[in-house]
Amino acid sequence: MKNSLHYYRNWFLAVRPWSFVMTFFCVTTGSMVGSTCQSFSWFLYVLTLLGVVLLHGAANFLNDYYDVASKVDDAGVATARYRPHPLAEGSLSLQAVRRAAVVFILVALVIGLYLTVTRGLTVLVIGLAGLFASVFYTAPPFKYKYSALGEPAVFIVWGPLVVGGASFVQGQSLNSETFLVSIPLGILVALVLLANNIRDRQSDHARGIHTIPVLAGHNAAVGLYLFLIAAAYTAVALMSFFGPLTPWSLIVLLSLPYTVNLAREILQAVPIDADARTAGVVTAFGALLLLSLLVERIL
Repeated sequence: MKNSLHYYRNWFLAVRPWSFVMTFFCVTTGSMVGSTCQSFSWFLYVLTLLGVVLLHGAANFLNDYYDVASKVDDAGVATARYRPHPLAEGSLSLQAVRRAAVVFILVALVIGLYLTVTRGLTVLVIGLAGLFASVFYTAPPFKYKYSALGEPAVFIVWGPLVVGGASFVQGQSLNSETFLVSIPLGILVALVLLANNIRDRQSDHARGIHTIPVLAGHNAAVGLYLFLIAAAYTAVALMSFFGPLTPWSLIVLLSLPYTVNLAREILQAVPIDADARTAGVVTAFGALLLLSLLVERIL
């Protein structure tokens, strides 16, 4: 029994389900923006969320797989010092994790094909773009995470692709309003990776990994982090007054005390769990933005 619990614990840690909270807010926000009270389909929403979560889980598996296989990650990396890293510790085999990623991708493809047939070819295009980004994040021949393209790719995937794709599934149209709403969410999810890369700048540099903090330097990377946080909140404020959001969306400002406190810490000394703490910003921001959309719809 104890061994069985340990086995499932390792898989739980490897798939990193806590990261799916960000996916939930991006998919749900897109679904809300792309529908009305009359047209919202719970069935399509659940399918979309499941498909994106599976791709996100596969990306998590493959990220760890290629990082460990290429000796970028080991039991001594910063991430493994504040949370368990089953693959780096040898608790799970590389082959098992790769097989799990393939299974996740295959199930996501089945869901994507169904949505393509029922909602349109746009779903296929968006889904394939997301699949490409998920697989080649650390996989050869592109391995774009190692070439300072990780943050831009994460912004595009969790912003326009996920939010826009979820919106299209509900409303079968792509529009500028959805794109604008996706921008602050995409920025904040990308900042989770930027925080991770700022923390790991020295170890990444030693391993020949060219992230934004490695290329730009610590101070410039921290400055970019602070600028983009301000940009995300400013974007919502502007959209609340000029559209497509309403003044109800200003309640996202309630998350500012937590965000400002984290920004101050990063400015002084980057905490070891900076990425997880930044994900907390995404959660608070996303929950409040979603609440504002719900209140607007109810009223």
